[in-house]
Amino acid sequence: MPLTPETLPRHELVGLDCEVVAASSVDAVGISGTVVAETTQTLAIEGADRVWHVPKDTATFAFALPAGERVRVEGDRLVARPARRTENTGDSQWR
Repeated sequence: MPLTPETLPRHELVGLDCEVVAASSVDAVGISGTVVAETTQTLAIEGADRVWHVPKDTATFAFALPAGERVRVEGDRLVARPARRTENTGDSQWR
């Protein structure tokens, strides 16, 4: 399945450039860098000087796709174990 704005929540997020565009904590807004790890509840975003662990459910993220598009995703759509999130959302020929 190609990585498109519609299928982004089903794909691996590690390696994508990401920015926090809205969050319940004003300190998190503006964090940007590359997603280096993902847990059920957080994204680890590596910036120029450190790694931030941002809670998914209280933030909105903008991801840069390889084709150059920027896609906004509400973090609560991403709350799940990464393996479960990528296999359970939408139609899949592998189920």
